[in-house]
Amino acid sequence: MQDTRTEIASLGEFGLIEHLTKNNETQNAGTLLSVGDDAAVIDQFGRQSVISTDLLLEGIHFDLMYTPLKHLGYKSVVVNLSDIYAMMATPTQITLSIGISNKFSVEAVEEFYEGVYAACEKFNVDLIGGDTTTSKTGFVISVTAIGEVAPDKYVTRSGAKVNDLICVSGDLGAAYLGLQLLEREKKIFLENPGVQPDLQNQSYLVKRILKPEPRADIVEWLLEHKIEPTSMIDVSDGLSSELLHICRASDVGCILYEEKIPVHEDTKTMALEFQVGSAACALSGGEDYELLFTIRQEDYERVAKNNDISVIGYITDKAEGANMLTKGGNKHKLVAQGWNSFA
Repeated sequence: MQDTRTEIASLGEFGLIEHLTKNNETQNAGTLLSVGDDAAVIDQFGRQSVISTDLLLEGIHFDLMYTPLKHLGYKSVVVNLSDIYAMMATPTQITLSIGISNKFSVEAVEEFYEGVYAACEKFNVDLIGGDTTTSKTGFVISVTAIGEVAPDKYVTRSGAKVNDLICVSGDLGAAYLGLQLLEREKKIFLENPGVQPDLQNQSYLVKRILKPEPRADIVEWLLEHKIEPTSMIDVSDGLSSELLHICRASDVGCILYEEKIPVHEDTKTMALEFQVGSAACALSGGEDYELLFTIRQEDYERVAKNNDISVIGYITDKAEGANMLTKGGNKHKLVAQGWNSFA
């Protein structure tokens, strides 16, 4: 709980920006001019720029009833960095714009920025600009991430070839079940305000939804071992949606093995409690921010040495379609049932 409450109106827009960015330090030599002017100036020293933007809206992408502001600041940054890593690039700078209502105090916005700066420090990224404005429809967050990559070494969704192997980092479905758990406890609390949330022994699932981590380590490992994925995407909308994006962009089909999809033990346990299939959570859940990518068959033995990468299928000819082989040996057409913000 904050002991004091400073009204944002007492500082004004420019006073608030100055207050929030007064200790902002740059970490990249390429950041020539940061916050405080009409625009920032960056120099990528002959490398190519990779740019991605994300919009997060209160009530659509996050719920402040169970999302701490510091976690929200951290997550707002890393979900954008994940897109940069999904191009096999290195993030270097971000801009951050927010729309806030008068229900927020200066202290509350400071807490949000603590998370932003924590993410910037952890991933060696500079905050170089943005905007603040009043919002009458809840908290609005827009982040643009900028990265760099050696000339023409970026990886897109469109490079997968027939017989390439399909790989994914980490495990899937945990973030979705973490969200279901938080929503269940919120419902119980609203009906019985005296009941404390029961989140004991569920730290893994809750952390996966509230404080996801982009897979910088996987990108670094692939670069270190000189493994060049033929295509790549981050898993933000569910495994099936992302794999279909690769298939469409690459003009290919695929075979996905249900039994090969990596699922954490906590995810399996909670899936049983919610009476849903853990594979379904992985296929359609989203917000795991793992990396889904394809590799040439000759890279298999090297990739197999990384215990945090699973080979879950292979690329086929487009005419064969996109299919999943179930644990029972049945073949099903892969359907995108992940997050759709307009549904």
